[in-house]
Amino acid sequence: MANEISTAGILLKYAPETTSGTRPTTGYTTIPNIKTIPDFNPAPSNLEVTDLSDTVWKRYIEGLKDVGGSLAFGANFTTAFKTAWETMVSAYSTAMASNKATWFEIAVPNFGSFYFAGIPSELGLASANVDEVFGGDVYITPNQVHGWDEPSA
Repeated sequence: MANEISTAGILLKYAPETTSGTRPTTGYTTIPNIKTIPDFNPAPSNLEVTDLSDTVWKRYIEGLKDVGGSLAFGANFTTAFKTAWETMVSAYSTAMASNKATWFEIAVPNFGSFYFAGIPSELGLASANVDEVFGGDVYITPNQVHGWDEPSA
């Protein structure tokens, strides 16, 4: 019997540090209307370590992982979303002025939360077409990845 987990209920949250260098464990604010979460599971680079004693196969060790710079989060553009995103960008700017990072939590119900610190981009204008929901991608550039941990309080 499988115990697969639905994507229903996944949330994107943020919290500026209260103490510089310490990831917050409480006080995260939810960004509403997020539709898609980018991939945080990149393959590590491969570092070749083959030497002259190897006669048949090359050997490798695992290197660094690269999430690829700015990550796109898909969202429905609503007034609540716009207000929340702009408030978050402002909170990031205030935190940065005090040498504090802003942390993001991707909360997955019944699984845990994935944490990273990053830099949110200001909201731009997404493309629009006839007969579709107005929305698009918004961007956060990760600069520190904590990974999986307990959900915030």
